[in-house]
Amino acid sequence: MAVMVINETLSKRNMPTIDLDHYQSIFGFPVIDYYRRLGFDFVDETFEKVGTEFIDGYEAHKYDVALHEGVETVLTSLKELGVSHSILSAYKQNTLDELVTHFGLTEVFLGIVGLDNHYAHSKVDNGIRWMNELQMDTQDVLFVGDTDHDHEVAEAIGVDCVLIPGGHQRRETLEATGAVILDSIRMVADYVKQENSE
Repeated sequence: MAVMVINETLSKRNMPTIDLDHYQSIFGFPVIDYYRRLGFDFVDETFEKVGTEFIDGYEAHKYDVALHEGVETVLTSLKELGVSHSILSAYKQNTLDELVTHFGLTEVFLGIVGLDNHYAHSKVDNGIRWMNELQMDTQDVLFVGDTDHDHEVAEAIGVDCVLIPGGHQRRETLEATGAVILDSIRMVADYVKQENSE
């Protein structure tokens, strides 16, 4: 959906549109740099204006997407293992809450932590804050993500990280972080079991 919405934003400005492969090759954080790689110079209009336009388009389609296949099974399996889960997202908090409620998963998560704006600058500060609130040993936390920024956040927090291709970035980008790569979210529960048995 992100590709469809950004292409609407680009088309309105007669800028070249992109496909999924191009999107995954240039996406990254901070998001303003991704917009620059798309060709925005923010001379005639601000990042805030363009970013808000994208978010408005994204919001219009937010319920058109489904959960990744296997997500609910993984969450159930982890719960049976006594593993709690939280969401740390670069999505705006109120919209994040709405989506989690829409999928009927609010009660599944110990915490749902988003940003107070929709410009997706970084998740590091919120991640550190949430870890302090959890008061968990960092060795007992696994960060699961799909971007190199997720790996940066995990490192800043001081926790292990696994990354799953198929989201915002290419597999090669994720592999360059040195993080463990899992081919599917369905592998997370087995990974946790294996790590706990060692």
